[in-house]
Amino acid sequence: QVQLVESGGGLVQPGGSLRLSCAASGDIFSIDTMGWYRQAPGKQRELVATITSRGITNYADSVKGRFTISRDNAKNTVYLLMNSLKPEDTAVYYCNADIRQVIHIYTLPYWGQGTQVTVSS
Repeated sequence: QVQLVESGGGLVQPGGSLRLSCAASGDIFSIDTMGWYRQAPGKQRELVATITSRGITNYADSVKGRFTISRDNAKNTVYLLMNSLKPEDTAVYYCNADIRQVIHIYTLPYWGQGTQVTVSS
């Protein structure tokens, strides 16, 4: 079995910062792309940022220049540093990883449980 465990969410004032972490564990052969998605109440889930196993990153236009995604392959962990937070960043943030298990020959997407980020004064 594979699990993604997220941490780091919370309440922050506009202009503040938070760092999210997501660690993968289990019967893992390899991890390709990892990323973060978010979903606000009444809205569809949207991509925030992704990072490949080689460190190539991609960001949503709404977070470029404010958020930074990174990963530690030795720890099977992906991070999201969020600076200059805005009220519109309020959402549940979900970690995602494309993982090949040892017993399989293909990769599958796995999701974390979600962590709440609230930006409010």
